[in-house]
Amino acid sequence: MVTDIYTPHIGAPKSHRKTIGAPKHSSQLLRSTPMASDEAPAPAADRIRVVGKWVGALEVDLGAWTVPMLRAEVARRVGDGVDPERVGLIFGGRVLKDDPPASLRESGLKGNAKVLSSLTSPDRAKEIAAEAAKAKAEEEHAARLVRLWDAAKALSQRHTDGSFLEDEDYNLDLEDQSGQKVMFGSVDDMKALKMALMLHQKGKTQMKKKMYKEALDVLIMAEEAFSLCDSKLIEKVDNVPMLQLDIVWCYFVLRDVSCLEVAGTRLEKARVGFERSHGKDSSRFRILQAGRQADLAIYVRLELLEGVVAYYNGRTEKARGSLTSAQAKYLQLQVPDEAISMLMDMGYEARSAKRALKMTGYDIQSSVDLLCEEREKKIRRKEEDRERQREILEQMKYGKTPMNKAVDLQKLKGLTTIGFEKYLAAEALRINENDAEKALDLLTNPEQNCILQSKIQAKRSRASRGIGAGSSSSRAAAARTALINNSQAFASAPPHAVDGNAPPHAGDGNPPEGNDANGNLPEGNDADGNPPEGNDAQFLDSEEAMNNEETEKEDVDMTDEVAVDDEDTNSHPVPARDVSMESELAHDLTGDALDDYDIEVSDEGQAIAEYLSLLESAASS
Repeated sequence: MVTDIYTPHIGAPKSHRKTIGAPKHSSQLLRSTPMASDEAPAPAADRIRVVGKWVGALEVDLGAWTVPMLRAEVARRVGDGVDPERVGLIFGGRVLKDDPPASLRESGLKGNAKVLSSLTSPDRAKEIAAEAAKAKAEEEHAARLVRLWDAAKALSQRHTDGSFLEDEDYNLDLEDQSGQKVMFGSVDDMKALKMALMLHQKGKTQMKKKMYKEALDVLIMAEEAFSLCDSKLIEKVDNVPMLQLDIVWCYFVLRDVSCLEVAGTRLEKARVGFERSHGKDSSRFRILQAGRQADLAIYVRLELLEGVVAYYNGRTEKARGSLTSAQAKYLQLQVPDEAISMLMDMGYEARSAKRALKMTGYDIQSSVDLLCEEREKKIRRKEEDRERQREILEQMKYGKTPMNKAVDLQKLKGLTTIGFEKYLAAEALRINENDAEKALDLLTNPEQNCILQSKIQAKRSRASRGIGAGSSSSRAAAARTALINNSQAFASAPPHAVDGNAPPHAGDGNPPEGNDANGNLPEGNDADGNPPEGNDAQFLDSEEAMNNEETEKEDVDMTDEVAVDDEDTNSHPVPARDVSMESELAHDLTGDALDDYDIEVSDEGQAIAEYLSLLESAASS
């Protein structure tokens, strides 16, 4: 308990000290008084001096007291029910803060320290608290942006160079509007493009949730990722102009007038980009889409924003022309309820029916054709997913290369075509980092080929023994078989929960404890699934550890024998992952080629009417 302690003899002159009965001999001052109990004396409190709004001395425990405790005590001494948040404390020329929590000693205070106290107005205290909360939110947002960037970079890296992780249940591929997979420029271009598309999709997801400020920051990062691609390659697609349009739409919704000039520049880039990729008056796009108007909503938004920028720049006629054109396109997108009901009666969902009608100009037969075409694409995509799933499982069966990459199945097919056994060719490719020439040299060398076969046979022998709960490789294979449910990166979302949590026992890639890869109780366990007690359990653990060590050792020995440097094998560890952020990014990927063009334009319609009304008012006045 802190109390005000006033001792009149401290610092008093000697003459005064005698008048209040001070001891005659100085030795008596050092004499201690026997304690009446066996309890240890309480530690001596430290004294600090407070000046400013409240003046006085406080005895505190510098190691136990924190800044909020000191602030609360000063507020109590000031009285009048002062809120502690209004009390400011300054020591050594700096403001004492509550965050991070620390004792007064850790904050730099010592015995007899002098602390300046101040008192802010109630409104100012609220402002300070609001500013602190805002600063904390901005700091968290900045940290999240860094995580997003790193996660997108890691995903694009792994899913481009062929490296994989055992617990990933999705695959990222690039597709065109028809759903066909595409190869885009160099490997670096592919990485940058995948990264940019993931960030762009994340930004659009936030826009749909009305989180425009957060979306704007993510879209700017996507623009930076697009800048890493070859400009001559990305100008052939409309992803970049659509990104420019999304950024300006965020400016508009946030009412950020300061971005007016840069908004005009971005819209010019978007207009040029759309014309380059879609053709003059969207002629090329119409051909690719079989005459459909899938891009109509995009041009509604584009012409609206062009009209708004022209309006604020004083270009009245330009604004009126853009807004009038946008309104005409907007009216074309108003789908009759009767047409939607007709398609819904055929078994189609309302959203899909409305999208098909908008893109076909309300033509029922064309809408049905489009919906059937989309259904066929989904079926074909599922078949491709299953095929890719089989490929991934096959790659995982062969293991990783020293640089954590999967075995190249195309090169494996080439080696098996000329007569080599598949498992032998796969191991030769694996330990030679998918270098087909080195693998071929190894396979055609009788001595090295014999060594390779003996090592593979030794591994198979150990795996077939099935000691205890089985080898770690067999458990991992079983877990991977259960986990891999492949989906296109830009085709469908991974089978996660929305929060990105993995399914039960998927986090470490192991099946439930107590069962083997086939779901049976491991040998040596009792009926309850418990391992043997005492030395038997220790024997099984040590035996499995020895098997794992032998496997790793043989991998290293094999690498040495085929002239692959062992140092390279261990120089590429799997980097740490931000699993939740990666799952969040992957979950946002829909793979719906028409989703980007399916914009709900109700807000655009209201804005068009508003600005046309402003133009009419200005003209009449």
